[in-house]
Amino acid sequence: LPEVRISDNGPYECHVGIYDRATREKVVLASGNVFLNVMAPPTSISVLAADTPAPFSRYQAQNFTLVCVVSGGKPAPLVYFKRDGEPIEATPLPEPPAGAGGWAPRNLLHRDLDDTKVPKSLAADGEPGMGNPFPTADPPRGLAAERDSVTESIPETVVSREFPRWVHMAEPIYYFRHTHAPVSDGTVEARATLTWTLNPQIDNEALFSCEVKHPALSMPMQSEVTLVAPKGPKITMTPTRARVGDTVRILVQGFQNEVFPEPLFTWTRVGSRLLDGSAEHDGKELVLERVPAELNGSMYRCTAQNPLGSTDTHTRLIVFENPNIPRGPEDSNGSLPGHCGFRFVLALTLTVILELT
Repeated sequence: LPEVRISDNGPYECHVGIYDRATREKVVLASGNVFLNVMAPPTSISVLAADTPAPFSRYQAQNFTLVCVVSGGKPAPLVYFKRDGEPIEATPLPEPPAGAGGWAPRNLLHRDLDDTKVPKSLAADGEPGMGNPFPTADPPRGLAAERDSVTESIPETVVSREFPRWVHMAEPIYYFRHTHAPVSDGTVEARATLTWTLNPQIDNEALFSCEVKHPALSMPMQSEVTLVAPKGPKITMTPTRARVGDTVRILVQGFQNEVFPEPLFTWTRVGSRLLDGSAEHDGKELVLERVPAELNGSMYRCTAQNPLGSTDTHTRLIVFENPNIPRGPEDSNGSLPGHCGFRFVLALTLTVILELT
């Protein structure tokens, strides 16, 4: 077998015998067998966050789970986690019973919520009852045709982290689970999960690595991630000069830092509902179909959050006149054209009557 493959794995037999001319049958004198065990190193390793995207909560303890997936190995590898380069001592969890759905860890921390920490900052984010820090201005006449700036970018607002008393600086308790499943090509897919109660105060910017040991590897394989809250979202708006009737797209292109796990994006309009009548929209992109003149000057808020933190970014929409679309029943002076002509004819008639008399 010059180039052994995983498919060559299995038992092999060797038979030694003679051919009896009298009976014309083959007589086996001896036989032997051997089992060829073909090893294969893992071909891929990745670290993911379970249940993402997920919101940030400053008032309730929540569990967080990292999942390490190792594929292409035979036999099953040994998988373990490290934090900031140090091995993690974790409590092993049993494998879920066969046929059970996704395993959901119970709350690892049982404490009542701190009732002294009222979510007082929720109203400051634009909820009813406290007014709006960015009221929507009435669209000026001419739809801001004389303005040079197309959009107005408002600096990022980082949500203050007001953690209740359940947040402690003590070392977290980790729970570990390791499973493996055979694949049709003879390899094994290994999955290892690490679960603990997330503490954004000490877990933000923590480096977690998943390492794999395997007899076919001369040194361990490794994949690492850094838990980071989103910061400095970069928002773009197209077209850059929106006119009445255009379709405007507001998109989050990235952040000033590398964010992990995947953030959750929520769009709202400050002081009012979105164009489609909904209170909020989820996703990296907000699409405004055929923007009317009434949206000129409106403020939009994008909230980007993951379990480690949350940040708000605002942008103001400036809508310009579209010469291809009539302004409507009113002209630039605010009077109806038909009524203006009627007043002119009436005044001319009265003048003629006075001169005749």
